[in-house]
Amino acid sequence: MNLWRAAAELVRAGATGALATVARTAGSTPVPAGTKMLVGGEGRLHGTVGGGCVEADVIQAALDAQAAGAPVLVTHHLNADLAGDLGLSCGGTVEIFVEPLVADPRYTGALEQAGAAEEEAGGIVTTAVSWADGPFKRFEPLAPGASSAGAPAALSPDRQFVIERLTLAPRVVVFGAGHVGTAIARAADAAGFRVVVVDDRPEFADPGRFPDRMAVWTATVQEAVARAAITAADAIVIATRGHRHDAVILERVAASPAGYVGLLGSRRKRAVITKALSAAGVPAQSLARVRVPVGLAIGAVTPEEIAVSVVAELIAWRRNGERGMGKGER
Repeated sequence: MNLWRAAAELVRAGATGALATVARTAGSTPVPAGTKMLVGGEGRLHGTVGGGCVEADVIQAALDAQAAGAPVLVTHHLNADLAGDLGLSCGGTVEIFVEPLVADPRYTGALEQAGAAEEEAGGIVTTAVSWADGPFKRFEPLAPGASSAGAPAALSPDRQFVIERLTLAPRVVVFGAGHVGTAIARAADAAGFRVVVVDDRPEFADPGRFPDRMAVWTATVQEAVARAAITAADAIVIATRGHRHDAVILERVAASPAGYVGLLGSRRKRAVITKALSAAGVPAQSLARVRVPVGLAIGAVTPEEIAVSVVAELIAWRRNGERGMGKGER
């Protein structure tokens, strides 16, 4: 869920709420800086800042901030007992900025801009820790070619501002809109990836079958690869209706810059397709990086189970790169 957009929608609906952001961490903490949680007027939650006593205190702080109309910076020192409750081996410190949602046009506008930037272009959001002079939240788009590298969120050196760097979520391009491809696309979307679904059959590549935020293309492999402009921030999952289609796609994408390439199928299928593509001139090192069978080894059988295994592996890639991905049959 895009919590920026959800927060803006609460304001537009005239509802109350608060947005909690992990602004600084030190030592072992349950979630990294930049993690967000949206608290509704009655304490209903979207997202999490770690659970346990920390989250309970943040929920109360959110309700208090709504009542006072002023933000608060909550500091938690995780002692051995608290750390153990959260599954951590040792303690740390987490500072969480809790801001009430206010019906100020500039404030709401910044929320909406941040929500769009998180899905389209990235940017920087600066929020004042004190609202003595009124709510202050500013969005700045990234200049063309500028880097958004840096901590996802941080307190300014003078502790007067929370500065958040928004980067685009990795994109997953799913080739094949059958039962398994559709399940993978939906699961990847739920896990926060940007998703593109590609199929050359119009009845399968029907936008009505997918959430509005997903891109759905009726296209040939050649058209889709050209249109996608694949980069290292992209993952490709091949789940088409047959070996021939899989081989055609893999021939096009194996040597692409994609950070992850996975193919639905067995080890035998891998051997058959690899042999054919090697004979066609696809470099061995390009084929060696393809994940076949795609997904973590959890014994998945149904489309939904396969989707869980695939997206779990995609999450490992997103968080940890190649070193974070397991091996073996599903």
